[in-house]
Amino acid sequence: MMRILLFLGTNLAVVLVASFTLRLLGVEPYLNAQGINFNALLIFCFVIGMAGSMVSLFISKWMAKRSTGTVIIESPSNPTEKWLLDTVAELSEKAGIKMPEVGIFPAQQSNAFATGWNKNDALVAVSAGLLNRMQPEEVKAVLAHEIGHVSNGDMVTLALIQGVLNTFVMFFARIIAHLLDAFLRRDDNQGLGFFGYIAVVTVAEIVFGILASMIAAWFSRFREYRADAAGAQLAGSGAMINALARLKAETQMPDQMPDTLTAFAITTGQSRKLMEKLFASHPPLDDRIRALKEAAYRE
Repeated sequence: MMRILLFLGTNLAVVLVASFTLRLLGVEPYLNAQGINFNALLIFCFVIGMAGSMVSLFISKWMAKRSTGTVIIESPSNPTEKWLLDTVAELSEKAGIKMPEVGIFPAQQSNAFATGWNKNDALVAVSAGLLNRMQPEEVKAVLAHEIGHVSNGDMVTLALIQGVLNTFVMFFARIIAHLLDAFLRRDDNQGLGFFGYIAVVTVAEIVFGILASMIAAWFSRFREYRADAAGAQLAGSGAMINALARLKAETQMPDQMPDTLTAFAITTGQSRKLMEKLFASHPPLDDRIRALKEAAYRE
């Protein structure tokens, strides 16, 4: 269920705060004497919903550094850091993107993530555990996977999808609140009232947000296959398969990635439970390895 927190994180917090504040200020242009103006409501929800995802996107690097304790390599202090910078520079050039910031975060599990508001202003970070336990060609494959996320524009695309999902979450939540209020106003009753309306909208946004997160999770899983393919192209299929196999062997270790970054990490998504699979940001590693082997066989 951790994937729910990703969707309901920063962008949903902005949506809830903005919609609550605008309601308090009486800024709801979609309401009139005749009821709801659905066109105005949709535009209103789109502006607020997209704002939530865009805020989350623009502060993604700052959030990543703060929440993981990532230390950016400004200038290499040892051979490992120099190799890491040189490898990212090589992969970035191959992928046709500007070299991202490179950092290391202090987690013992082998992991990595990429984030940033566009492909030419990104951050790629690896865990200390990954550097300590993986072979150089495996580390390079992991870095290639993350560079694949960046070059594919996955962060921007995910933010746009979340913005659209936010729009419809807000849209349907307000329709339900309006219909319930109208139903309760029969026979000259007072309806939901000010705080009742806010409570219904908030609860409905949370419920619809959870359902919408399944869609975002599906896209995130699809995105992982694309990043694996990019990693295989940049670093070699064998190295990418070996790296995923190594990650699979470590899945029993405690995961130290913050919940808000799991969709940008290279591992997670091993559960076979139905509900956890629906909200998983990553496909099972066995499926990813199988997809790479099938692609290599077709070649």
